[in-house]
Amino acid sequence: MLRNHLAEETSPYLLQHADNPVEWYPWGEAALTRAKQENKPILLSIGYSACHWCHVMAHESFEDSSIAALMNELFINIKVDREERPDLDKIYQVAQQMLTHGSGGWPLTMFLAPDKQAPFFGGTYFPKDARYGMPAFGDLLRRVAEYYRSQSAQIEEQSAQLQAALASLVPEPALGVVLDATPLTQAREALEKTFDADFGGFTSAPKFPHPNSIERCMRHWYRTSTDTNPDLRALYMGSLTLTRMAEGGLYDQLGGGFARYSVDGAWMIPHFEKMLYDNAQLLCEYSRAHLATGEALFARISNETADWALRDMHSPEGGFYSSLDADSQGHEGKFYVWTPSEVQALLTAEEYGAFAPRFGLNRAANFEGEWHLHTHASIADIAASLGESAETASARIESARSKLLKARNLRVWPARDEKILTAWNALMIKGLAIASRVLQRPDLAEAAGAAVDFVHHHLWRDGRLLATYKDGRAHLPAYLDDYAFLADALLELLQTRWRSSDLIFARQLADVLLEQFEDADGGGFFFTAKDHEKLIHRSKTFGDESVPSGNGVAASVLCRLGYLLGELPYLDAAERTLKAAWRGIQEYPQAHMSLVNALEDFLSAMQILVIRGEESSARQWAADLGILYAPTRMIFAIPKDAELPPALAAKRASPATVGYLCTGMTCSAPLADLQEILRALVPINITKPMRPTGVGTTRDFPADKCE
Repeated sequence: MLRNHLAEETSPYLLQHADNPVEWYPWGEAALTRAKQENKPILLSIGYSACHWCHVMAHESFEDSSIAALMNELFINIKVDREERPDLDKIYQVAQQMLTHGSGGWPLTMFLAPDKQAPFFGGTYFPKDARYGMPAFGDLLRRVAEYYRSQSAQIEEQSAQLQAALASLVPEPALGVVLDATPLTQAREALEKTFDADFGGFTSAPKFPHPNSIERCMRHWYRTSTDTNPDLRALYMGSLTLTRMAEGGLYDQLGGGFARYSVDGAWMIPHFEKMLYDNAQLLCEYSRAHLATGEALFARISNETADWALRDMHSPEGGFYSSLDADSQGHEGKFYVWTPSEVQALLTAEEYGAFAPRFGLNRAANFEGEWHLHTHASIADIAASLGESAETASARIESARSKLLKARNLRVWPARDEKILTAWNALMIKGLAIASRVLQRPDLAEAAGAAVDFVHHHLWRDGRLLATYKDGRAHLPAYLDDYAFLADALLELLQTRWRSSDLIFARQLADVLLEQFEDADGGGFFFTAKDHEKLIHRSKTFGDESVPSGNGVAASVLCRLGYLLGELPYLDAAERTLKAAWRGIQEYPQAHMSLVNALEDFLSAMQILVIRGEESSARQWAADLGILYAPTRMIFAIPKDAELPPALAAKRASPATVGYLCTGMTCSAPLADLQEILRALVPINITKPMRPTGVGTTRDFPADKCE
């Protein structure tokens, strides 16, 4: 059997294809040079380890010797893990949508001309045999190869048009833009229009969690909380969405953690893969929502999601793994589903009597003849029907959950992608830091700190980040998201426990952002550094995807760091980013929620409370004052002996614990009375800026969906 070129890669997804009869290359000079020398088109296949339809196409086509022989004869074949190379995925997803006028997804299958790597045809999943209205993959390969040989002039012309179209995606420099709060109102209106009043959420099926939209709802409610008529509807939209997701099958009712999306509108049946980035963002939102509302359900979900991350996704080295597959033993969801007889055999009659109505086992099967657990009946109703107290019914249900989780853990597990990605780890560090404060769990802060240390030790080299790590090897230059998300995470962790080295690290990250990624002419940040490998397009995007916009997070981080450290260059860069994105924010606020939130950070009279004193006393003050939900406020408990930059060192420690309350660029004298500080921490409203102004397949079925 022909040995391909993936065996030395770190990506589990690429290694899954190392024994294919296809002569796969990783993206790199060897493949690109061979394609040019042999004048063969490139077949570029992009996917990821937890992608169900990627596995389907692999089993149908890439493991088939006849299909592999065609691929090897007609193309230079390149396999890419989208999670390691999001730069390539961003470019070719957009190109595919331009070429086919369809939506995007994975596996992404693109055919590129060898000279400039410009695509001339593409799609997502293609079946081995003709179905779903699509041709057989083998027939498609022959037709694409013939088209390349016979239509070179047309391909060249199309390539030029595509290059121009990609270039047009980078907005022109913003001229005469005056930032104001209009998009905040527009975002609220857009959320109302798409809100599902029955099940929460802001789309129809397939239904994604959209954590940034939930955060926007909560922030909008807070912004109006001192008005005569506070926007309780915004609070309701966010809270209902969180509640229905927690009750549904999107949430793992036994082990905690969320699947990537729901295939239905009621959050009942998920696409079963579990991604670190989804759970990190939802850990943030459930923790914040508990802080805002006191809702016990939100605290439970936060605790269980954090427990899932520490139990199932935590590397012994301190970082966090990337994902759990949707499939086990060749079937999607097999690890998670049950039959009533299986459950009855594991529980007492009393436990089953409470558990079955709670999670729908007394109803019709909901997933391919089996039962995927979702919350159906309330504990109060179950207790009433059984004639026992709610406490007793709840205890029986919790006992049943524990027994079933232990039994499930003995099943064949879904594959776990054990690469450690800088950006996704940053999101989890942030989630753990917030959850640690809200839930009063020091173990979560400890885990977050260990992850920071892991990243700093293994993925920070010569003043630059690397994007991915596995089996002792870190590689690939990091992207905008890596720098922005990690700086954001460090700011959250500094509010949970102070460590001056983390502030230094955050500043280093921000400085690399400005030096390597900023568009000095047009504002905002490119996705790749200026010394990155030259590709057919240098992306600069502002919209949120399954993770927040790197530009949105960067603008927020630079705004907050600018106020904290008194650094006007950071604030200027944040302002330039918001102005560069202004047209998109105004026209499509629902697609730019992280930038809308950054705009609010920039326009608000942001409060920063710096507490100085003995570490234990300062941290207690921060805990006492942090019980209030305030999304545009930061509280730092800094020990009196900490080494600090000038702007913070000026806030001197005293014999007794003191606090300095800063609003924008104006700071108070030291305040020694905790109650006085508490009275000053009123809800913050928008004012003027508090600083000087300076694409699916030929059809949309099937594929793992882009969000």
